[in-house]
Amino acid sequence: MIKKILILTQVSVGISALLSGAVSAQQAPVKVVEIKFGKPEPADFVAKNFVADSAAPAVVLYDFGATRFQLNGNSFQLESERVTRIKVLKKAGYDVATVEVPLYHRDGSEEKITNLRGFTYNEVGGKLEKVKLETSNSFLEERTKNVRVRKFTLPNVREGAVIEYSYTVTSDFLFNFQDWTFQREIPTRWSEFRATIPEYFDYKMLMQGYEPLALQAREDGIAQYTVRSQGGFVEGGGSALSGNTGRVAASAETITPKVTNYHWAMQNVPALRDEPYMTTPRDYVARINFELAGRRMPGESYHNVAGTWQKINADLLSSDEFGGQLNRASFLALAVKPLMTQYPDPAARAAAVRDLIVKSMKYDGTNHHSASGPLKHSYELHRGTAADINLLLIAALRQAGLPAQPVLLSTRAHGRVNQTFPLLEQFNYVIGMLPLPDNQELLLDATEPLLPCGVLPTRCLNQVGRLVMDKEEGRWVDLTPSQRHNHFQDIKLTVDAQGNLSGQVRDEFSGYTGAAVREKLQQLGEKKYVTELTSQHPNWEVPSYAFTSVSEMSQPLRLTYELRQQASTAGTAQELYLKPLEAFGEGQNPFRHEQRNYPIDFGASTQDVIMLTLTLPPGYTAELPKQAVIDLPEKGGRYVYSATSPTPSTVQLMSRLTLNKPVYSAQEYTSLREFYRLALAKQAEALVLKKI
Repeated sequence: MIKKILILTQVSVGISALLSGAVSAQQAPVKVVEIKFGKPEPADFVAKNFVADSAAPAVVLYDFGATRFQLNGNSFQLESERVTRIKVLKKAGYDVATVEVPLYHRDGSEEKITNLRGFTYNEVGGKLEKVKLETSNSFLEERTKNVRVRKFTLPNVREGAVIEYSYTVTSDFLFNFQDWTFQREIPTRWSEFRATIPEYFDYKMLMQGYEPLALQAREDGIAQYTVRSQGGFVEGGGSALSGNTGRVAASAETITPKVTNYHWAMQNVPALRDEPYMTTPRDYVARINFELAGRRMPGESYHNVAGTWQKINADLLSSDEFGGQLNRASFLALAVKPLMTQYPDPAARAAAVRDLIVKSMKYDGTNHHSASGPLKHSYELHRGTAADINLLLIAALRQAGLPAQPVLLSTRAHGRVNQTFPLLEQFNYVIGMLPLPDNQELLLDATEPLLPCGVLPTRCLNQVGRLVMDKEEGRWVDLTPSQRHNHFQDIKLTVDAQGNLSGQVRDEFSGYTGAAVREKLQQLGEKKYVTELTSQHPNWEVPSYAFTSVSEMSQPLRLTYELRQQASTAGTAQELYLKPLEAFGEGQNPFRHEQRNYPIDFGASTQDVIMLTLTLPPGYTAELPKQAVIDLPEKGGRYVYSATSPTPSTVQLMSRLTLNKPVYSAQEYTSLREFYRLALAKQAEALVLKKI
């Protein structure tokens, strides 16, 4: 059964049930897996126990995590423990022996890792060899402004080895409650997480993924904390503004708050499989996330520390790296002013302003929602991040008298936005939005010169964005594009009595397909592009070709080429068997697996049309295939195939595949897979030519 993502909003220690519906616990009791660190099980070295995992490079045998609160003097801290054991099956699995532990730091305070231990076990000559991790060989790597990564590698890893490691992370940052991931790129036999949360702290929890929980439980209890200093209420672990404070009554030596103990586990979790038309795997992996929502300290009323969309809107507009840049484009006044009179229509003027920015700036491949520095500096360098370019575009549009506003979004590789969690960190990109007459909106991006105005890059097609408004509350913006993946082929071929084909092909690429082909042309050049096209069909020869409208982004890109194809199908002097459409279709079904738990995200709708006119050899007639119409449920798409004979000497074949939705749910996967199977089978159906 497909498991849906379940969102839990404002979960507190007083709730009566943590999870419900699709991720409810199994009725049958589940035996909790336990291991003794430093003492691997004999079964871990028996080959027959890993037959089911033979396709995987490694398998997680046991992954345990627990987070609890402790007092350091009179301030609360988070203490997170982890114990992991992994079986290495192949050389391709050696990289699991390198472990990264992120450690947050800010304002002189930092998370610390302690009690780091690790061993590697190998069977050598019938005996178990145990090699200890030398913790002195671990090192720190600066990953971002506020995150360092402690990296270490377990030693002496071979095929068949078992590795295990454990450590504890202590954190003053109560807002940084560590998330737990149950699923990896390799199978997991047992993954378990426990959390103990005092009544003082309220955390939102988000359970994500498509795998069922084997165990879930909650139990209320009492904890005892000893306060080591006096002095009334004190702040712990950073500023109140950031939400990472823990305040305790220092007037008593011991406090005994109520606590809630949470317990989750998953068993026999399959590897997270990379499949066609996915966004980032982070959107689909089974995990639980935590966000500090509020605190209720003794003697105080509830204090909400969670962010709000209104606050994010206000903070961005007051930020020098975002709102502060939007009205600092006076250096563009001379270039922009003539466009105001030249283009009275707002959409045309916006296109002209965008063209000015596109020709002046080059995207450096870096994505962020805020500028890297003054926009004038980036403009003078003629290079910048996505935020530099698109904030500059918005500022230039305003200089041109157009009320453009910024829209935050998360790229497909960064992950989908959870609209119930007001977190700026969910976004890594910004575009512009211009309101037009008749309640129309024009979404604008200037990072891709190969796209026309109003077409977002493919990386931005991630369902929703957040509009940031001046003096108004922001709102959600639908990013579903009106453009499609469009490919049209007009093919005119003649077949001789030996089954050889020759003629002309006209390819038209528009929408997102046109952008993809233009990008490939830019990388390869015309000659290499055609050489690669020909190499995909061993019997093809392309004596001549021509590209048109390569630089006209608002027009379809056209490729016209002469084609010669040597006969590759069986036949006799009396009958010829041809499959003329097969070489021009998709080739193979992109959906190979019988089941899929994740949505199918094309980004945009699709239309693929093949029109083929075949002139028969003298003295032959055609036995036409049957027509076919294949529909997806709920008007999700349609495939149409027709075969006609306009004249006794010609045959026309038409294949049109249309997908009306940019995203299909996992429940629609079986239908979509069968849809492709039937369509490709029809394209591969033989056309029989008989001698009269």
